Parts: sequence; structure tokens; C-alpha cells
Amino acid sequence: MSARNQFKGKVVKITEGAVHSIVKIDIGDNVISSSITNEAVKELGLAEGKEAYAIIKASNVMVGIE
Repeated sequence: MSARNQFKGKVVKITEGAVHSIVKIDIGDNVISSSITNEAVKELGLAEGKEAYAIIKASNVMVGIE
């Protein structure tokens, strides 16, 4: 895996939609949210309270102001 940013944390919330779920992982000082398929949630066995990694690979980050 080429993603260099990996943060171990605990799943604090999973909000399931029609196709995708929003998974929130508490990594200590922050909570990271990710949109993944419902099938991926099942395949990974994700559940609230379970440990998981937030693995981040980004080629760019956009920042905006009002």
C-alpha cells in the first residue's frame, strides 16, 4: 500500500446510506470521516467500538475561505 498516512483509532459512528456509509474514526485529538461502500463496511467487519485504521492517500488538498 502506498498510502503513508495511517492513523489507528476506534470507530465511533457508522451512518449507512443507500449505497455508501459514513464511517467516523476517533484517532485521539480528531475524528476522521470517510465515505465507503456498504459492502466494504461488511467485508471489513466494521462496527462501532471496533478498532480500525484511517488510511489517507491524497494527491491534493483544497482549502477555501468565505
